[in-house]
Amino acid sequence: MKIYTKRGDAGQTDLFGGDRVGKDAARVAAYGDVDELNAFVGVAAATDLDPELTEMLQTIQSALFDLGSSLATPDPEHREKYGIAGVAVTDIAAIEALIDRLEEGLEPLKTFILPGGSSAAAAFHVARTVCRRAERAVVGLAATEGESVAESSLRYLNRLSDLLFVIARHENARLGVADVAWVGRTNG
Repeated sequence: MKIYTKRGDAGQTDLFGGDRVGKDAARVAAYGDVDELNAFVGVAAATDLDPELTEMLQTIQSALFDLGSSLATPDPEHREKYGIAGVAVTDIAAIEALIDRLEEGLEPLKTFILPGGSSAAAAFHVARTVCRRAERAVVGLAATEGESVAESSLRYLNRLSDLLFVIARHENARLGVADVAWVGRTNG
């Protein structure tokens, strides 16, 4: 199988189910942002990461792939027929449990923090911001008349951005690197 088909050369792409749409369509932008998020989670996971998080991050990447597949399939009946599940409530619960477990080992926040500290934390902060962009794209798609997005997709992305923030803080703490506190600037 060739990697290139030339079918997209004029700016159109195929959705699962046969529809052809512009590559700038809201649905394509949404699953494209989720794909980009998945890549950034992979970059963050490739850092000198707490080994206890590796398996969970691979599970998250698989869930993001499932989410992207769901977003690439506009017809809910088609998703059901072909077993395209997207993300489940259990995926959200697993993220919440990990957030709770990681937060137990962190000092409570007393101020806003800047993205940074260790390389691992910085990578997770980037993944967090890409997650928020993907969330905005999926929210926009869900608000579009005639479009269908599973409610669990929105909850998953919202919770995942929280987890990525907590992992960034966890990695700084694990490596003995302080979070970078935001210090407001004054006019003058």
